[in-house]
Amino acid sequence: MTNPNLPSKGYRSFVLVLLTIVYGFNFIDRQIVGILAPFIQEDLGLTSTQLGLLIGLAFATFYTVVAIPIAWLADRYNRVNILSLALATWSGFTALTGLATNFTQIGLARMGVGIGEAGGSPPSHSIISDLYPKEERAGALGVYSMGIPLGIMAAYFATAALMGSDGGDVNWRRIFVFLGVTGVVLAIFLRLVLREPKRGAMEFDNHDEIIQPPFKDSLKTLLGIPAWWAMCLGIAFGSFVSYAFSAFQTSYLRALDPSFDFQTLVFILGVINGTTYAGGAFFGAKVADKWGASDLRAYGWLPAISIGICIPIAVGAFWVDSVAIHLVFTTFLLFFLGVYLGPSFAIAQTLAPINMRAMSTALFFFILNMIALGGGPTFAGWMIDVFKANNADLEAMRLAMTVTCAFFIPSVLAFLVVAKVLPRDWAAADKRNADLAKQGS
Repeated sequence: MTNPNLPSKGYRSFVLVLLTIVYGFNFIDRQIVGILAPFIQEDLGLTSTQLGLLIGLAFATFYTVVAIPIAWLADRYNRVNILSLALATWSGFTALTGLATNFTQIGLARMGVGIGEAGGSPPSHSIISDLYPKEERAGALGVYSMGIPLGIMAAYFATAALMGSDGGDVNWRRIFVFLGVTGVVLAIFLRLVLREPKRGAMEFDNHDEIIQPPFKDSLKTLLGIPAWWAMCLGIAFGSFVSYAFSAFQTSYLRALDPSFDFQTLVFILGVINGTTYAGGAFFGAKVADKWGASDLRAYGWLPAISIGICIPIAVGAFWVDSVAIHLVFTTFLLFFLGVYLGPSFAIAQTLAPINMRAMSTALFFFILNMIALGGGPTFAGWMIDVFKANNADLEAMRLAMTVTCAFFIPSVLAFLVVAKVLPRDWAAADKRNADLAKQGS
């Protein structure tokens, strides 16, 4: 029965768009280091390994570890307050990144960004799950996941717009300060307009009280779900490659063709990320909801197929002879990389106990980012330095990225496991919610 006290469709759409914009800022502040990598590396005298650590492990360690206690708070206290404070924090440290003069200082600033961003997605996922029923959740979270490509696009556009008329004259410090200040303003707006939704509103009527199981019991339940684990590993290994790809793409393209106008290149990459990656995320979410309505295995099959297609495209992108052909490969790669986002986010929320939804996202992102964000750029940067011992810079990057693309294989295998075990785990989640409803009536 429809609950008349639930928020209107218009308000839900407004919240979803606003949270997507916030998620976009999350990725602007994260992606901008990779885009500006050649200039930061030259200005601060960083090695490729240091650059990989800066983009990957230094950020990911704090991002993933701090997300767990923040998620614990988000499952119990006002999620809007937590999200607003988190956005203001990571934006402030983004501005401070532009003031760094050495590796230690910029590393500390990126750690601060990671701490702030840890409070972004767990409360956002939880809020969205209290505004959309499970039948629409993949679609809603798919829209939310479009914050990734839209944020990346905005990062490229901001770089191009602020770099000056000469594409080689890039004031990377000014870009970080501008983005940081803008994020703080958005945090204030978010706090003023967003209302805290009722927990479990899509599983229970508003007159029902949610019986909260003990935290340890819920955590044990969450960590005992095979499909949840398989999904985490699937998206982690897939993102391992995509993070490494984005971290060194501009460096690779400058080595491939130093004469190619960098400002033009940044605009093109922004358009590709904002259209094909976003299109892939939207397409994957809609297909997952439609296909999954008749066969829940679709939530595993669809990501497995899309990542399998990514393997030859990603490898080929680093062995072509021109920037233009590389960008064509990138266009197709980003579309298929976007497909697995919506199904994965939906699995993380739907299988989790209701009082563990923010924690489910935090633990899911812990696994994802320690493997992908912490490992991908760090591994690729280390491999580049290894191959540089006997090869030119361009050849070293090609060999390193080819090796890195092998991590797509365990991603495919993990999502095939999801397809096999998800129907049983989904049914068990429905039964848990039904039992809670009976207890709360």
